[in-house]
Amino acid sequence: MTKRIALAKGGLYQAMARLGAEVTKAAADAGLDSRLIELVKIRASQINGCAFCLDMHAEAAIAAGESPRRLYVLEGWRETELFSEQERAALAYTEAMTVISEHKDVPEDVYAEAARVFTDDQHRALAWSIVTINSWNRLMVTSHAPLPERAA
Repeated sequence: MTKRIALAKGGLYQAMARLGAEVTKAAADAGLDSRLIELVKIRASQINGCAFCLDMHAEAAIAAGESPRRLYVLEGWRETELFSEQERAALAYTEAMTVISEHKDVPEDVYAEAARVFTDDQHRALAWSIVTINSWNRLMVTSHAPLPERAA
């Protein structure tokens, strides 16, 4: 296997990190719960198969007070009553934006539900959160970023 270069370094990485920080601030300023944003990041990372981001955001979600049980069933969120109306809309929107090549658009019902349950500022911050995690996933998967060392 070809040795992969680390894409998570240098000036472009720093610019991406600054964008991520701005998006996180916009989400907080819009009143979005950090646990909701972590669920979005985890769901996109599940779809994209990004172990690095799954590890990072599951840990962040738990640190923010997220229930491990909800993380265990996140991939099957539609089958449970564990997620709020807002979380369900955010997860559907995340899935639609993450697999946008399948539909060539975000389905109207998914978009309309997000528009119904989020303010314009929240909706905007949510969309940017989805865009940035998908970008991070692509960088980390492509470079085969190793998981950080931590106790099992």
